[in-house]
Amino acid sequence: MAPHADRDMEVTGVTDTTAVAVPDPVVSKTVKHPIFTVDDVFPHRQENASALKTGVAAFSSADLFKSKGAFRKPKAKRFDHRISIESAARQPSSLKGAMKYFRPDMISLCGGLPSSDYFPFESMSVKVPSAPHFSEPATRETGNTLTSGKHDINNGTSQFDLSVALNYGQSMGPPQLMRWITEHTEIVHDPKYSDWDICMTSGSTSALEVALRLFCNRGDYLITEEYSFSSAMETARPMGLHLLGISMDERGMLPSALDEVLSNWDVNARKAPKPFVMYTVPTGQNPTASTQDTERRKEIYAIAEKHDLYILEDEPYYFLQMDPYIPGHTHTVPTPFFPPTTVPQFLSALIPSFLSLDTSGRVLRLDSFSKILAPGSRCGWVTGPTQIIERFIRNNEVSSQTPSGFSEIALYKLLEENWGHKGFLEWLMFIRAEYTRRRDVIVNACERYLPTEVASWTPPRAGMFHWIEVDLMKHPKYHKGINQEEFLAIEEQVFLAGVERGVLLARGSWFRAERGSDKALFMRTTFAAASEEKIQEGIERMGRALRSEFGLEQTDSATNGVTNGITTNGHGAVELVNDRQPAANEQAGARSHSIRCLNAPFSARIETMKLYAASVREQVPRQAAIQTRLFTRTSKPTWRNRITQRATRVR
Repeated sequence: MAPHADRDMEVTGVTDTTAVAVPDPVVSKTVKHPIFTVDDVFPHRQENASALKTGVAAFSSADLFKSKGAFRKPKAKRFDHRISIESAARQPSSLKGAMKYFRPDMISLCGGLPSSDYFPFESMSVKVPSAPHFSEPATRETGNTLTSGKHDINNGTSQFDLSVALNYGQSMGPPQLMRWITEHTEIVHDPKYSDWDICMTSGSTSALEVALRLFCNRGDYLITEEYSFSSAMETARPMGLHLLGISMDERGMLPSALDEVLSNWDVNARKAPKPFVMYTVPTGQNPTASTQDTERRKEIYAIAEKHDLYILEDEPYYFLQMDPYIPGHTHTVPTPFFPPTTVPQFLSALIPSFLSLDTSGRVLRLDSFSKILAPGSRCGWVTGPTQIIERFIRNNEVSSQTPSGFSEIALYKLLEENWGHKGFLEWLMFIRAEYTRRRDVIVNACERYLPTEVASWTPPRAGMFHWIEVDLMKHPKYHKGINQEEFLAIEEQVFLAGVERGVLLARGSWFRAERGSDKALFMRTTFAAASEEKIQEGIERMGRALRSEFGLEQTDSATNGVTNGITTNGHGAVELVNDRQPAANEQAGARSHSIRCLNAPFSARIETMKLYAASVREQVPRQAAIQTRLFTRTSKPTWRNRITQRATRVR
């Protein structure tokens, strides 16, 4: 029988060499301490080598791996009054708790941990990218093959092996990955209180279910955006929770609307206590793709402090924050991928998380490898104050216990032994660039193919979704006073029109928090998986479906019906296209002119506008208006953003 491995090994060197540039040091209790950086990982591990326990079912905690500076910060508040009846009743696992008495020289006849002799897996190999060769073809050519054996720890070749990963473990996760996640959390978020902890999860959907059980009782209200992640709502409703949807704009949840609802909460009318749990996806929100900027997050956090809310911050798309959309332009991703910025610049450009803003411990952050590595890994983690994480672990002990050992060993090999923190952050820059390119493809396709008489949108700033509003009032079956049943019938008709033409979209009503309260018609698209050609073809099919459904003339989709104005030639230069079509405004005797400045320098656009204005003066003196849309293609205002930029009026 193979012995349980429990050797504490010396830490080998890692490739992290770049320090993160930070502002002034954080000050806590008059003691200054620098923020933990990528450059600090190796020396910190050398000083704390004994903290890593490598045996089967070894206990772990973020406190074992935090930097010294983390302990100099204030402690979080207590939230005993927010713990649910169910969670408060949970007791620690007797068997898992007994492992704290285990020593290397002890014979364990206590826990029912099978011998690894009977694991039919002697080794496991994975081939993974090596920075900067992240693309799939490059990985096939130059990728590293990493192998994990059953007894690597005893053989002295690794700190994690199959004998440990495939056995039972503590519900917070194995120390080998807990160390890496703790370091990552300090590097990226630098929590502002000292007693934060981490627990690994089987993905964010599972983590949300545990979090709702931890805080909520049947009959409670759960605050969320007016359009929210459908799986989150489908998790909450069977638990007896009511959903309270808060109005949104393109920057996410509206703080004023949130404050108004909470300030005027009527317990008798609502027949429920004032809500205190808020679920939000702040970055690249699913389904609307809205992203809360720093100011918006601070405003929401201030309201949470005012009303004693607890925030569930679900952030699967946090690292997919994109460069601004430029009409007509598609970002490129070089191969091999040499990041356009350094790791410090990448981190400093990220919008601060709620976790990084939290000073009282009222944020539970849900992270996942699903959108940034692989959804099938079913592996993630939550971060929050020790009091909340302890309750979270109690639930894990009697449910999922730990993520899959196969996932854990594969992630350890990739993150710890192949990339290190610097390589992982460079990978995040790579997929950020890839999703930026895909975002450009779908928005450009919308500008080209969708009928802007009825469709409008705001280009996503993060994530993998594109939210399109369809003008309900222009549908042939719309009438004043339309009821919910009639609305859903129109929405279904639009949806099926796409299905008939071979494109599948997601209906907006599927994401409505308060069912039966729809006031506008939306369709959610995604640019995550389909090829560039399929994305364009799918949007073209959607355009044909909308034109047919709304009784619009089928135009030349290659130009979206625009045959005049200003376009760009193949070299990005601006060209003036003569307009020979009479305008609708016959009383003014004006002609209709539109300027399409797609990919030209600003100076070229200005010069072209001057030339165009001169031509208009010759034809229709003092009567033609030039309207430019440099940041939105739609002929009607985009969703929640009713601003149209008017360049000049010809006099």
